[in-house]
Amino acid sequence: MGFSIGRQIELLLAFLFLTIYITSLGANMVILCIVLVDNRLHNPMYFFLGNVSILDIFFTTVTSPQLLWNLLSGDKSISFAGCMTQSYFYFFLGTVQFLLFTSMSYDRYAAICRPLQYHAIMNSQVCIQMVLACWLGGFLSVLIPTIMISRLSYCKSNVINHFFCDSGPLLNLSCSDTQVIELMDFVLSSIVILCSLILTLVSYVCIISAIVHISTPSGQAKAFNTCASHLTIISISCGISIFIYVTPSQKETLEVHKVPALLTTIVCPFLNPFFFTLQNGTVKLVLRNMMRHVTERIAHKVCGVLGKNGHTKWGDQAKA
Repeated sequence: MGFSIGRQIELLLAFLFLTIYITSLGANMVILCIVLVDNRLHNPMYFFLGNVSILDIFFTTVTSPQLLWNLLSGDKSISFAGCMTQSYFYFFLGTVQFLLFTSMSYDRYAAICRPLQYHAIMNSQVCIQMVLACWLGGFLSVLIPTIMISRLSYCKSNVINHFFCDSGPLLNLSCSDTQVIELMDFVLSSIVILCSLILTLVSYVCIISAIVHISTPSGQAKAFNTCASHLTIISISCGISIFIYVTPSQKETLEVHKVPALLTTIVCPFLNPFFFTLQNGTVKLVLRNMMRHVTERIAHKVCGVLGKNGHTKWGDQAKA
């Protein structure tokens, strides 16, 4: 069904969402490139940020292209297999996101509260294992519920009251008994989201306590700014997800869930690069150096081409 709005507003939203989607992809691709290329960013913090960028690219691509096609073409159909695939990857990548956020909060705790042991605690092997655990945990945690949803009998309607294949609207269309699946979704969502939020808050309470004892004001400001931006986006994501998923099933409120879901699928992946990475001083320095290097190379090539053309013309005039 998408949004209950007129055709002109749909086209306006399509242009807005397309701009956000392209900007999000570009920003995350830039982050991936500089993390891979520059040695100054080869440490645990930027390793996790690089994984967040990969996750954001995948997560926003799960829903945005289909949504854009629906808004631009007016064709709001999706195949059953495509719907189940979209639903699975949405919850799979969303779960990975919360687990990565928790891992990042532990990394920041180790960096600020245990600076002398940081490199021993967060060595490359530990970082790789944590990231693999996040992806594997997300993959397995939503596999069984998605299989169960795909095997339900759908006889009420084929109209999904949403802009993507969320679990709530799908269960609302089934004529099978969905109480077991709803309970499983509620329990899994509660465990993932609430545990992630609690562990993150505990980490940041310890971090803030450590920041207060930092002797230099500049050090306090740098540490606090980094943690505040991280905590802001994590709080937004957790708050929205708790509102949508960690509540008892209320089928009459499906329409209300569209706007919060829009924030998690499009707006948050757009904000993540700017909140997590692009505001970082080291990243800004790396970007400036790369831009200056690219500009100098372009200018050198242009000057070389102009000089070659000028020399050729002078030579032709001398021969004449």
